[in-house]
Amino acid sequence: MGFAEKSCVDFVTVLASKEPVPGGGGASALVGAIGTALGNMVGSLTTGKKKYAEVEADIQRLKKESDRLQGEFLTLIQRDAEVFEPLSKAYGLPKETEAEKAEKVRVMEAALKEACSVPLEIMEKCGEAIKVIEEFAAKGSRLALSDAGVGVAFCKAALAGASLNVYINTAAMTDKIYAAEINRKTDALLAEYEPLADRIFAGVKEKLR
Repeated sequence: MGFAEKSCVDFVTVLASKEPVPGGGGASALVGAIGTALGNMVGSLTTGKKKYAEVEADIQRLKKESDRLQGEFLTLIQRDAEVFEPLSKAYGLPKETEAEKAEKVRVMEAALKEACSVPLEIMEKCGEAIKVIEEFAAKGSRLALSDAGVGVAFCKAALAGASLNVYINTAAMTDKIYAAEINRKTDALLAEYEPLADRIFAGVKEKLR
């Protein structure tokens, strides 16, 4: 059974344990899925309503995008675990001889690069989800506006959480040029989508108060 198929209780229990997976990356993917689903709920409560007939096509499009993103986030929970396990094993490789040290560095570097790929993808999906929720907040039912706000807050948290899982791996890389490039991509995603999420949340809050 994959981590995405576990009950909430089982997932939280293993997350709190000393098991190496799931960790912050998988948790970020789950939070992203939940945030996206909250935006999707706005769409579900809007579609088919006469009051919102003019935006029906947009809402249907947004719901399809949300369905896709939810599935991708859930897949990334398992993928994050799969790419982290080789890294956790690499940390335990022997380094008594020069040959062992060289082999450990080689294996570690490959594992670190792979371990960065999933949280970076989670961040990209969070950016997509934040833009989708922006439209839901603007066009969806006013009765579900708070859900759009909670959803965008969750996606922002997932974005930030996944970024830390990138940075902790790039910091351990020996290939500093590669690490710097990955950090630049991560920085750019944060710079673009954190302020956007904040603006959406503030807009929702202003309308509710």
